Amino acid sequence: MTSRSLTDRLGGLAFGGDYNPEQWDEPVWKEDDELMRRARVNLATVGVFSWALLEPEEGRYDFTWLDAHLDRLHANGVAVDLATPTASPPPWFTLAHPDALTVRPDGTRLVHGSRDTYCLTAPAYRNAASRIAGALAARYGDHPALALWHVHNEYATLCYCDHTAAAFRVWLRARHGSLDVLNEAWGTAFWSQHYTSWEQVLPPRATNWHHNPGQALDFRRFWSDVVIAAYREQRDAIRAHSDRPVTTNLMLPGYQNIDLWALARELDVVSCDQYPSAPGLGAAADVAFHADRARSLGGGRPWLLMEQGTSTVYDGDRVLAKDPGDILRHTLGHIARGSEGALFFQWRQSRAGAETWHSAMVPHAGPDSRIFREVTQAGVAVARLGELAGSTLGAQVAVLHDPDAWWALGVDGLPTTDLDYHAALARAHHTLWDAGVTVDFAHPAHELSRYPLVVAPALFLLSDAAAENLRRYVSDGGTLLVQHACGYVDDRLHARLGGYPAAPLREALGIRVEEYRPLRRTEQITLSDGTQGTAWSESLRTEGAETLATYTHGMLAGSPALTRHRFGTGQGWYLSTRLDDAGHGALVARLLAEARVGPEMPGLPPGVEATTRRAPDGRRWRFLINHGTEPVSLPESAHDLLTGGTVSELPVGGCAVLRSA
Repeated sequence: MTSRSLTDRLGGLAFGGDYNPEQWDEPVWKEDDELMRRARVNLATVGVFSWALLEPEEGRYDFTWLDAHLDRLHANGVAVDLATPTASPPPWFTLAHPDALTVRPDGTRLVHGSRDTYCLTAPAYRNAASRIAGALAARYGDHPALALWHVHNEYATLCYCDHTAAAFRVWLRARHGSLDVLNEAWGTAFWSQHYTSWEQVLPPRATNWHHNPGQALDFRRFWSDVVIAAYREQRDAIRAHSDRPVTTNLMLPGYQNIDLWALARELDVVSCDQYPSAPGLGAAADVAFHADRARSLGGGRPWLLMEQGTSTVYDGDRVLAKDPGDILRHTLGHIARGSEGALFFQWRQSRAGAETWHSAMVPHAGPDSRIFREVTQAGVAVARLGELAGSTLGAQVAVLHDPDAWWALGVDGLPTTDLDYHAALARAHHTLWDAGVTVDFAHPAHELSRYPLVVAPALFLLSDAAAENLRRYVSDGGTLLVQHACGYVDDRLHARLGGYPAAPLREALGIRVEEYRPLRRTEQITLSDGTQGTAWSESLRTEGAETLATYTHGMLAGSPALTRHRFGTGQGWYLSTRLDDAGHGALVARLLAEARVGPEMPGLPPGVEATTRRAPDGRRWRFLINHGTEPVSLPESAHDLLTGGTVSELPVGGCAVLRSA
């Protein structure tokens, strides 16, 4: 199944959001019908947190209220993304099955009263989740309102209970085969951790000091597999009764302990939630980062933005409001990068409950408000873009992303806590976004030959197979930038002996790292080209590579900091410190020039975002979003789908979608 089947059913791109009519009464429902028509809503996510109403007691279902709302939405021209409500078990479930409640690493068992308080390894929970998924599918599998199935919500809570311990042992037996292999993989000869029976093996619960790194990494892998298995059970229960596409909403970037590459392969349509982690221009870059990853997880296929905050921007411990026009700009930012529409959380702002102050399409102030006017503007815009459904993007640059590398940087005992995996990925992407270049994310073991340039910002863990793949990529003509602390460990978290990184990658880079030297928190080092480094440095020797910049003081004075190695028909670059923004931007610009990769639309000033979606028949749609402070004249006038007219200038904050044959 493809996203095309969804857009065909909708008659265009999706627009709408989570709808919780059970929070309201009939007069509000009537107003919702009128306001949804006004805002051009054509898809509503229903039932995400409704388990207690759908199954008021074990085995007894009450679908009458949901029948009425699905029928009403269908009559109003709104299709339904029907969710299984399994992210929030009802009170009766937790009372009947206390062993299915989440247990923290310190042994504390949580109690009912929030969402996501369940253990995915508890048989009672898995059985109940599959039952209600199957019951919903049996009743609504061919309902005329139904366009999409939405399994669960933002998997998944980690748990360390006895159910988890038993399941973890089963997983470890399957992975390692014997205790001897497990002991070798985990390095249990250290700290007297050698296991002589499987019953001795536990999840990484609270301990006196550092956890065993191999144990911690395997637990993360195990839990990802648990999530995928739980998703499959619900998906298969649904497929027994329905032919509509099935998805679950991924939450990016680091919220979910999941191998997103593996889970995405199980989805009919990749769907993601996105809430900006910075205001202003940072929010726009964050939109692009999340959208490019979502598209990449699906192998370049169109995907769906399942949730965005209507007027929500997170800034540390504060929740800020979006700037005027951001609702449209962020909506188009996702569609520009492959989404088949834009949904929000949620339709109407709750008047009570844990998310009373979460923004919504209809705020507490009601429809006579800036937010609803901007939502309506966005709905009208999305309704005009139906012709580009099914179109895709192309990228010439890939940023490497591996969940094992992320988990590896989360173990105890590393030389510094400054090696933030997702921050490194976001920074690499942001620099390329600033350069006007469309980016794919790729796994280091993927086929990479179609990319002239590949950036590897945080591959602390690198398997032998992935290291060989990167060596081959460079040898066959690719340009590869590897950044500090790469390939220090293999896929068991065993340190590479004889120097870093892994031997095949050392060959492609022409260098050998002998010593890592983290910097003090506020320390900066100057390189010979005038750039500044922070956080990390390394003592390395060249083994065929050309030194492009050296350290200028301290023990490392005169030694290589930035190198380039011509290997085969390609180039392997190595950067042994974290450059400041200006230096990093200059380096990326140089690499783009070396790889002969230009911006999506040359000549645009900084702050103007450009992307292009392409159809198989040759049609193209260029998205332009002006995040800058000055109007921008376009190279030539073109037809704009958003206005239906010809556009030659983009105002400050303005957007355009230009069609060309």
